[in-house]
Amino acid sequence: MSTEGPTSSPIEPPPRRPKVIKTNQQQVFLYVVLTLLLSLATVWGGRMLVHNSETLTFAVGAANSDEALFAAKLAAVLKNNASRFRIKIVNNADNAKAIARFDHKQADLAVLRTDAKVPLRARTLAILEHDIVLLLGPGNKKIKSLAKLKKKKVAVVADNDSALVFVRGILDVPEGADAGRIQMAPQGATLDKLLAPASGFGAVVAIVHASRAVRDKAYEQVARRGGFTLNAIDEAKALARKIPGISSETLTAGTLSASPEIPGDDLDTIGLEWLLVAQSRMSPTAAGELARTVYENKSALGLDSGFATRIEPASVEKDAFVMAHQGAADYINDDTKSFMDKYSDLMYLGAAALSVIGSIFAAIYAKITRIAPEKASELATAILDIGERIEHAHSLDQLECLQDELEGILRGAVIGLRDGTISTDGLDTFKLGYEFVRDEIGMRRDYLKRHAGAGEKAAQDVAPSQHDESNVVVVKTAQSA
Repeated sequence: MSTEGPTSSPIEPPPRRPKVIKTNQQQVFLYVVLTLLLSLATVWGGRMLVHNSETLTFAVGAANSDEALFAAKLAAVLKNNASRFRIKIVNNADNAKAIARFDHKQADLAVLRTDAKVPLRARTLAILEHDIVLLLGPGNKKIKSLAKLKKKKVAVVADNDSALVFVRGILDVPEGADAGRIQMAPQGATLDKLLAPASGFGAVVAIVHASRAVRDKAYEQVARRGGFTLNAIDEAKALARKIPGISSETLTAGTLSASPEIPGDDLDTIGLEWLLVAQSRMSPTAAGELARTVYENKSALGLDSGFATRIEPASVEKDAFVMAHQGAADYINDDTKSFMDKYSDLMYLGAAALSVIGSIFAAIYAKITRIAPEKASELATAILDIGERIEHAHSLDQLECLQDELEGILRGAVIGLRDGTISTDGLDTFKLGYEFVRDEIGMRRDYLKRHAGAGEKAAQDVAPSQHDESNVVVVKTAQSA
């Protein structure tokens, strides 16, 4: 007859508690992200409610003109900056027609040169470009004064025929027979041909964008062949005072050619300005926002040809040829204040949204979703539960399972104390319980080992006695026989 010790069901370890710190950090991160997203959505929604999109009509010349290309770039910049303004570009036969449309209040924006007829309601937002007047003589012949040109045949090189009227005005040549001496250069004529003796021109007056003149290598090529002389206009300041819209300009040495250097020294001349103008009825806020966009995006608005690559603020002087718009003037005079005026409402709305939404999520985290650290004393309950099951362990294997479970609780407590998922509250109770149960397991292990040894010895003693009894029976049977 064999006996077996009572068996017990496998001991299941207690369920592991989630990692408090990791879970709480994930919650905090999630709430911060949600707070920022909801705040941004609130600000964006508020801006959409406050700032309705507004379409501005921009009158320009031909589709390939500088002002038309600039208008297209301005429209793209406003769109990319999520501005409330949208640009509707209206092309015309030429810039003069565009200015006429602006003068009739059929456009909100236009680009004009200061030698044009300026509409009374035009107000400057920015100076886009400077045109300079180059007085060129053939070979080494110098032209001492503008008066010397009256008896010469002069070719005018410019983008449009309005330049012809301008040159006749600065030369003070009235309509009549002498006016015929001042004529537009033939289409496609190069500087070499115009300055050649066969052309019959005694001088060339070129009106070019300052940014384009610096890049044009034609002047350097002609200069290397000794083809022209760049003359100063000594009457520049007098002309600037006499004729509205003309500005006195200075060409620095080497502007047109570095080798040979032309001009050799700083040289006085006259120039014109290209202005971005708006209707005077445009609100100061709108004009200030447009001016800010133009000034802050200069690099994006410049054309490949060089036009508008050196945008300047509008002149805020009272005697400016075209008065600056009040909105642009306010921005120019006080940049910081204009910036704060534009964004203060959005900043206050964003701060309020962050405060309210952040407080709501903080309350939800503190009162509802936050997982509080477990007290060390609460782990003592699990340890004592192991202690109660020690007496029911009837084998060393079952006892080892309890030992592993106890060590697992200790390991978890150490990790939890390190990570903050377990607080030190009741740590002494936990230590006392752990030491008590550990000792109990040790004593139970010794007890099971002793009883296991005694059982084996008893089994060995029983086996020989049974063998002797069988021998006696065999002997008695033999004797009986």
